[in-house]
Amino acid sequence: MDTFHAAVVNSDDGAFPDVVSTAPTTPGGSSTYSPELCAERYIDKFDLEGSNLQEITTPHNATPLVRNICCVGAGYVGGPTAAVIAYQNPHLRVTIVDKNEQRIRRWNSKHLPIYEPGLGDIVRIARDGSSGFSFVNEPTKLDDAIPDDSGCSSGSEPQGHEQRSGLTIVPSRQPNLFFSTQVAKCIGEADVVLIAVNTPTKSKGAGAGSATDMTAFEAVTREVAKYARPGTIIVEKSTVPCRTAQLVQGTMAVQRPGVHFEILSNPEFLAAGTAMKDLMYPDRVLIGSATTPSGRRAAEALVGVYAAWVPRSRIITTNVWSSELSKLVANSMLAQRISSINSISAICEKTGAKIDEVAMSIGCDPRIGDKFLKAGIGFGGSCFKKDILSLVYLAESLGLEEVGEYWQQVIKMNEYQRDRFSMRVIKCLNNTLVSKKVTLLGYAFKANTSDTRESPALGIIKTLLEESPRELAIFDPCCNPEMVRQEIKSLIKDQPALKEDGGPIEVYSDAYMACDSSDAILITTECNEFRNTPDSIASRHQAALLSAARLDPRPFAQAGPTETDILCLHKYLLRSELASTHPDEDPLQRYRPEPSCEDDCPDCSLIKTSGYSTAGNSSEFSQKEKLDWSRISYRMIKPKWLFDGKGIIDVREMSKLGIRVESIGQ
Repeated sequence: MDTFHAAVVNSDDGAFPDVVSTAPTTPGGSSTYSPELCAERYIDKFDLEGSNLQEITTPHNATPLVRNICCVGAGYVGGPTAAVIAYQNPHLRVTIVDKNEQRIRRWNSKHLPIYEPGLGDIVRIARDGSSGFSFVNEPTKLDDAIPDDSGCSSGSEPQGHEQRSGLTIVPSRQPNLFFSTQVAKCIGEADVVLIAVNTPTKSKGAGAGSATDMTAFEAVTREVAKYARPGTIIVEKSTVPCRTAQLVQGTMAVQRPGVHFEILSNPEFLAAGTAMKDLMYPDRVLIGSATTPSGRRAAEALVGVYAAWVPRSRIITTNVWSSELSKLVANSMLAQRISSINSISAICEKTGAKIDEVAMSIGCDPRIGDKFLKAGIGFGGSCFKKDILSLVYLAESLGLEEVGEYWQQVIKMNEYQRDRFSMRVIKCLNNTLVSKKVTLLGYAFKANTSDTRESPALGIIKTLLEESPRELAIFDPCCNPEMVRQEIKSLIKDQPALKEDGGPIEVYSDAYMACDSSDAILITTECNEFRNTPDSIASRHQAALLSAARLDPRPFAQAGPTETDILCLHKYLLRSELASTHPDEDPLQRYRPEPSCEDDCPDCSLIKTSGYSTAGNSSEFSQKEKLDWSRISYRMIKPKWLFDGKGIIDVREMSKLGIRVESIGQ
């Protein structure tokens, strides 16, 4: 197996060289930003705007035929994206490659390395294939899905199914999603290569703290240049600085003079926790290409891949620079909304106004809208901060200092909001945490994900650690406690952090144990389990059944159900009253056995010892019961403090339990 020029690391979007670049990665007074590409003649010769591009056409100027796709990078972007492409295109061979052997082993097992609701269903069908099955192509009658007044249900199939006609038979499908560490081989076999590796912010060297570190991206580009077949379409999936396609084209010119490749930009617009929904039902797919005929044909080839499930009206084609910049701007604008409403929350706390009421009022204005107007402890995740910093560096390198300052303020406000929340906790606890236990409910940066990158919770933990608490307890329903311990140990090195090392931090797998004997509880992730809105289990069950019955996707068109239709039916059946009869979460009986693990599988051992998988411990279809706050209140130390950093707590209900609540913006 071919190796890169540097060491392999366990990065979040692909295992590639752990060498920190010291070169700026956005324009800085030069038309190139890579040491390898400093020669102007290469860039001029392969200008992507099309003026001097040497064009190699396919026969009859036809759109290139795509049969084999290779995605380099098996992380949060590459894994889910390639899995959905494979699921929706059974005729394509899709291979995800990564040099991290442990990560690939997990993708090839039942222990997926990341958690996203719905990801497991997609991977199982595309990776393992599926058995043939049949179903009745008629919707469930609403009366059949609603239990009688007693709330009891026989658990059997609703009456009427037995007499229905219109049986639809779906044939089996073969596996077409593969995971491999043979990077060079798979690149060489592909018609399209997606580059989906990590592009973090540089930590040292020129542009440190704002420029994008393109080390891994450049390494992959060199590998593609070496092994890709002439005419291969190269696609940027990673979030990259504007004009990165120029870097790619220049690298190809250096490594493979005279060989033509088309470079496309196809940024992802995924949100952690809803990534599969974003992929299956995207509001847009953006594809940027050169403005030459061959560039447009390459774009149409990729359009054809997405058109298997995305309406053509939602697939936008632009020039490559617009596509690259659009990704940075989209994330920056979303982050700006969060910082804007958080700044107003600080004013609300000083004036007596309520931030939720203000947000609702301004959100009614259609010019503003109600999205991203929820005040909290600030944004996290791998994208927002990194992309804003990249935009700031781009602006500064172009001499637009005022533009850079404007966007830098978004990050400054985000950090201010997080620190303000931490200091509010300390102040309410009489400016000392000595001999006190503080519990954080939530460690991931948002709900329904195990992604902890740039989580605001970590910044809060660091601040509270300085106050020498008796214990800092952490619980997150989607995060593996062992993984959280490992991360804290690696990120907090200047002092003992974990209890096992003499520090105060303890990570729990049970929320009630985490909250036991706490002086204060902090809500740092908006998990539904933490909400205290009063409603009965029976009413929730009734509402779920009614909703599921109304969402029955049948009947399907006579041409037969699409892959999306089948997945909708699968989810509907799991959410209906029949779900209890399918503990294996396979109502259509289409799953094939998952790959078996070795006797010494470390992931199986982890589950046995902690009850958690490597990617967390949540299921899209499992009932997520809310915490019993009366039980928690009974075991708290008076005065009982609750700090709501996500605006999900009903203050009046908590006051009935004797809990003092401090909320953002109130």
